[in-house]
Amino acid sequence: MIFSFIAILCLVEFIFVIANGQQEQVGPSHHATPLGQVATNNNFATTAFASTSQTIEYLDLSVEKEPAEIMASEQNKEYFNKQAASYDSKHEKTLNRVLEEIRARLDFIGVDWASDEDSDESDADDEKKGAPAAPAVAALKKQVRLLDYACGTGLVSRALAPYTTQCVGIDLSENMVDAYNTRAENQGLTEDEMHAYQGNLCVPSDPNPETLAAPVFFNFDIAAVGLGFHHFDDPALAAQRLVERLNPGGVLLVLDFLAHDKLHHSHHEASHTVTHHGFSEEEIKKMFIDAGAGKDFALQSVGVVFNFKADDHEGTKRQIFLARGTKA
Repeated sequence: MIFSFIAILCLVEFIFVIANGQQEQVGPSHHATPLGQVATNNNFATTAFASTSQTIEYLDLSVEKEPAEIMASEQNKEYFNKQAASYDSKHEKTLNRVLEEIRARLDFIGVDWASDEDSDESDADDEKKGAPAAPAVAALKKQVRLLDYACGTGLVSRALAPYTTQCVGIDLSENMVDAYNTRAENQGLTEDEMHAYQGNLCVPSDPNPETLAAPVFFNFDIAAVGLGFHHFDDPALAAQRLVERLNPGGVLLVLDFLAHDKLHHSHHEASHTVTHHGFSEEEIKKMFIDAGAGKDFALQSVGVVFNFKADDHEGTKRQIFLARGTKA
């Protein structure tokens, strides 16, 4: 009896030592073992609940980290704040080419653009008949409002300004916003005609930011993103948020790159702000449909190619596309 009792005590102590040793093996690597998965070591299998308190602490820390979309936004903001002052002059030739390509596709974009042709003709007829002068041409134009998101210095706004009555820009970078507004003022445009604001519509937890909740930020006839989608952490969310601010029948327009090879960091100084290496037509179409602007979806290759080169790497060619869809 005494021998049996001693044997049992020894066995219990042995099991306890093994269990403690195994828990010590699990402890240091708990960050690599998600809760509920099985960790294996020396042919022993131990579930992660052996260090439950440590694992829970790790999960809590991950929740407290800054969300990826905020981090990407901050990188973009920092980079483009530095680039704003020289952006237009540095890329003048390419930007002018893109502007021309946009204007060449007004019919493809499919908005019922503002036009003063009819009012000009009626003014001429009235003058011949000696009738009183007509009201200002701007008052006779069909009202067409553009939301230029990730507007930068205003490439899309400048391209479409002659065919719209109001351009509203939004950008993360306050320096880009200043550059946009300075150009508009230098062209003699009022704030009602063309003006940009700093803001972010793509924070998942904030669908209607207070700073972008005024009536001026809603009821657009066209919402456009010019060469910004590949910088967004979640372009599908961006599409959704933009469509929400369109009138029924409004057009979502995206100008960006077709799918291409990954940019090497030495290819271009902005590579660290790039979150997507272009898009396929299928990807863009799905985003439009999911956002509620899949009606009459169409995509065209614009033909402008960006080719970044580095001393020790071949250049990466990126071809631009223009995609449009109508909000049902």
